[in-house]
Amino acid sequence: MQKIRSGTVAALLLGSILSPFPAAAAPSSSETIREAALQDIVAWDFVEGLTTEVGARPAGTPQEARARDWTVAKLKSLGFANVRAEPYKMPVWLRGRDEARVVAPFPQRLVLAALGNSASTSEKGIEAELAYFPTLAALEAAPDGSLKGKIAFVSHAMSATQDGSSYGYFGATRRQGPSIASKKGAVAILIRSIGTDHHRQAHSGIQMWADGAKPIPAAALSIPDADQLTRIIARGHPVRLQVTLTSRLLKDQPSGNVIAEIPGNDPAAGLVMAACHLDSWDQGTGAIDDASGCGIIAAAAVHAAKAGPLRRTIRILMAGAEEVGGDGGRAYFTAHGAELHALVMESDFGADRVWRVDYKLPAGHEALAARLSAALAPLGIARSHVAAGGGSDIEPLVKAGIPVIDLQQDGTRYFDIHHTPDDTLDKVDRVQLQQNVSAWAVALFETANAQESLGIK
Repeated sequence: MQKIRSGTVAALLLGSILSPFPAAAAPSSSETIREAALQDIVAWDFVEGLTTEVGARPAGTPQEARARDWTVAKLKSLGFANVRAEPYKMPVWLRGRDEARVVAPFPQRLVLAALGNSASTSEKGIEAELAYFPTLAALEAAPDGSLKGKIAFVSHAMSATQDGSSYGYFGATRRQGPSIASKKGAVAILIRSIGTDHHRQAHSGIQMWADGAKPIPAAALSIPDADQLTRIIARGHPVRLQVTLTSRLLKDQPSGNVIAEIPGNDPAAGLVMAACHLDSWDQGTGAIDDASGCGIIAAAAVHAAKAGPLRRTIRILMAGAEEVGGDGGRAYFTAHGAELHALVMESDFGADRVWRVDYKLPAGHEALAARLSAALAPLGIARSHVAAGGGSDIEPLVKAGIPVIDLQQDGTRYFDIHHTPDDTLDKVDRVQLQQNVSAWAVALFETANAQESLGIK
C-alpha cells in the first residue's frame, strides 16, 4: 500500500464530511456549494497523489492493484463510508518492444506504439512491402486477399472538436482497422494515431479482434511520422518497412473496482452514482485519463456531503479495466445492477471546463432539469437538447434504463494528450479542474436531494 499524505486536506475535512450528519442542519443552497467548490483543493490533491505515488496503472497489473490500495486508503482518509475494493479477473495484454523503420526507399526510424491486443512479432520483427490507404473506407474496399504478405497503412486524420464527436468516426480506424486488414491478408497494420496533436508521440488504445480475424501486429504511428510516411509514399517508389512489436497476453489476472459512499437518509429513494476509472494506459501517468475524473467526483462528493444531510446515498465507483474494454463497468453491473440506482453520471473526458449539460430523465422531471440547469448557468454551463448517454463505466446501467446526466467537458485539446506519454499532471489546469468540481458538487447535491422519483418506480 502506498503511503498517503494526510496533511491539509484530511485535517480540514475529516471532522466534518460524513456521518453523523448534524440532525438539525439545513441544506446549503446550490450557490453556496458552487462557490465553495470553486476553491477546492481535494481534486488536485487526489490527482497529484495518484499520479505521483502510483503513476501509470495498466489494467490487470500490479500497478493497477497499487492504485486500488492507494484509493481505498485515500477515500477512507477523506471520510467516505463503506469503502472497499471489489476484485474480478480478466485477461491482460502487455506491451513489449515497439519499433519500426523504413527500409526503402529512404531508410529512417518511425515512432509508433502497439495497439491493445496487438499480436506479437518475433524478436526479429517482420519486413514487408507497404500498402497505403488514405481512409478506412479505402481499406474496406480493397479486394479480399489483395494485402497478402503486406503491411497495411491507413492515414485517416482526425480533427479537434469541442465535444469530442470526431472520435467516434475516426476512432473506427483503430477499433476496426486491424480486423479488416487481417481478413484481407495483411501481415501487420499501421494507422495514423487517433489524435489531434502534432507531437512525435503515438496514441495507443484498445482494439478487439472481430470474429474470424486472425490477430496480426497492429500499431499507431505518431502523427508527424504518419505524415512523413505519406510523403515518402507520394514519391512513387515501393516502400518497405521493418516492424517489431512484441507483446504478451496473460490470462486470469486480478483487477477490481473501488466503491465508496456518502450515506443518505432515505434508502427507498435509491442512490445516485458518480463514476470514473482508475486504470490508465502505460505510456503516461493517466492524469487526464482518468485520474482527473476520479479526483473530480471524489471532491464533488465531499462538497455535497459538507453541505448538509442528503436524501439519497451518493456512491462513488472508481472502475478498473475501462481502457481495455469496460471490464470494471460490467463487473459492477453484475454485482450491483439489481440495486436501486436513481441516477448515474460519469467523468471520463479530462479536466478542462464543463460547458454543457445533457439529460436523459424520465417524463415528469423537467423541474429537476430546470433547477439544475439554473444552478449550473453561473459556471458558464448551458443546457443542451442532446440526450445524455453516459460513459463506458456506467453503460450497462444506462442500457438498463437508469436515468443519466452528462456534464460535458471541453474536449478541444483532449485528443492532443489522450493515450500518449504526454498524459501527465502538468496538463491539468487547476482552475478548470475546480470548475468541474463545482459543477459536479452542485449536480450531486441537487440530484441526491431531489424529491422527484428519478429512476425509482
